[in-house]
Amino acid sequence: MRDVRAPAVAGSFYPRDAVELRAAVRAYVAGAHGRTASPPKAVIAPHAGYVYSGPIAGSAFSPLAPLRGRVERVVVMGPAHRVAFAGLAVPEAGAFATPLGLLRVDDAARAALLELPQVLASDRAHAGEHSLEVELPFVQEVLGDVSIVPIVAGDTTAEDAAEVLERVWGGEETCVVVSSDLSHYYPYATAGRLDHDTARAIERLAPGEIGDDQACGCTGVCALLLVARARGLRATALDVRSSGDTAGTRDSVVGYGAFAFA
Repeated sequence: MRDVRAPAVAGSFYPRDAVELRAAVRAYVAGAHGRTASPPKAVIAPHAGYVYSGPIAGSAFSPLAPLRGRVERVVVMGPAHRVAFAGLAVPEAGAFATPLGLLRVDDAARAALLELPQVLASDRAHAGEHSLEVELPFVQEVLGDVSIVPIVAGDTTAEDAAEVLERVWGGEETCVVVSSDLSHYYPYATAGRLDHDTARAIERLAPGEIGDDQACGCTGVCALLLVARARGLRATALDVRSSGDTAGTRDSVVGYGAFAFA
């Protein structure tokens, strides 16, 4: 196997100890808000430290639990926070490690994506990036032994990102996780209003109503909305809260949302 991408934020964003991590993820999933009539094809989940966004991430991943043993591959798309680059990046590494073990990168999917002009292979883009990493323990605990297609979105358009999602959309063997937080550093009440508007735009599949100030993973979110609209999926808001509801003060909060697409 090629190089393994080591955890960059274990011990800071989430527990480094495997027993503690597994217990935390299970608790977040067990405490999930919202319900879906059927398991979703895709979800939007937040990517902050677990003490802040873990409960909302649990709400995003909980509806995927019935797919364990059926889903073989998980596409995970999130925004770049650490490295500036144009396009979207897949890793060169052959697997990603978390305290819960290894997740193999799907070679065929990566090769298919590298045929697109907006996609590059870059371990540097992935090395320190937390937006995908924090989703992986949830993937492992909820869906078990699956392969992953990790995609970091740099300076690119929602349309180019949507083409990437379409290329690896697959069938029942594949599910999609888009990683994004919502508003950043507004007072609690202001953030609540902004995040409510963003949630309604997501449910209406209206990417034109969502900007970077409303979702840090705006590109991936809007890409998913474009694909969902083209494929006739419906979006459901499961859980929309902020750090002021979980572990932070209310003078300056970060918003989080869990959304399911089926």
